[in-house]
Amino acid sequence: MEVHIKPETESRLTELASKSGRATDDLVEDALAGYLTEVAEVREMLDGRYDDIKSGRVKPIDGEVFFGGLRQREDELLKQRNPK
Repeated sequence: MEVHIKPETESRLTELASKSGRATDDLVEDALAGYLTEVAEVREMLDGRYDDIKSGRVKPIDGEVFFGGLRQREDELLKQRNPK
């Protein structure tokens, strides 16, 4: 398999390989393996949350309502800290 990367990324990879004493191929392999593990974990979490919503175990909330309440609580906390 061939992977094409931008020259800036290649330069950073080469520098890191030089400083760490590891081969660039090893660094790319480690980075890609870590990334794929993270993506799989996020996918599993999202699938579980989707299943919770679809089954009715969790009720979705309106994002605007949620953030409006969050802003209001933040404003109240700021007023308590800085009464005028």
